[in-house]
Amino acid sequence: MTAPAPRERRSLVREAAPVLAAALLFVLAWQLVVIVGGYPRFILPGPLLVLERFLHGWADGVIGPHFATTLIEVLLGLLVGGVAGILTGILLARSRLAERLLSPYIVAAQATPILALAPLIALWFGTGLASRLFICALICYFPIAVGTMVGIRSVDPRLIELGRSLRASRRQVLGHIEVPAALPQIMGGMRIGVTLAVVGAIVAEWAGGDKGLGVLINLSRESMFDIPLMFATLLAIALLGVALYLIVALLERRLLRRRG
Repeated sequence: MTAPAPRERRSLVREAAPVLAAALLFVLAWQLVVIVGGYPRFILPGPLLVLERFLHGWADGVIGPHFATTLIEVLLGLLVGGVAGILTGILLARSRLAERLLSPYIVAAQATPILALAPLIALWFGTGLASRLFICALICYFPIAVGTMVGIRSVDPRLIELGRSLRASRRQVLGHIEVPAALPQIMGGMRIGVTLAVVGAIVAEWAGGDKGLGVLINLSRESMFDIPLMFATLLAIALLGVALYLIVALLERRLLRRRG
């Protein structure tokens, strides 16, 4: 039972090595640009200075509360947008009439820049959690809906006929055949949606809010003029997006492995 563990560790090292090497090259290139260009810290701080400010920001309680607020917005927005997107995708896949009626509005909402919609949404829902949650859900809704629709439509018709021949109801066909078979496309939409949800949270905080990583960027740039803190906040946003993406990818791998 414990024999595969070394192989799994070696596989993990092989997967992580290129990522770590690319990150190291990026940091070295960044430091080289700072040294060669001679940029002052208020224009382009070096990576070590940003890392130091990042660690101090967490230790001093500057970044933590804003990070927690943004994380809550992203998770709730992804939950609402994901559920709505999956249900919409199933409806569009099942009904050509629904696709003809709803698709133009869905595409129009996605094509409109979220920066243009954010002030209007903040005006309608206020500057509290509701407006930020709505923006996060809206921006991640489209890729999940499209991924679900494509996945449901790509299911082998013979599997559906087999289920019907066994007298399975429409709900059973959907839950036991269509959704499991469409998991790769659904989870692909979730991968895109989770990163877009982070973008939506930051945009929503810019449009109106008193806490969050987007608010901290504005504060560090305008009120405190602490450019290293601004870069440290950008690092926190990047780490949040990468961590959530990896969680979704891990969940996808486990679901597909369970599906066999």
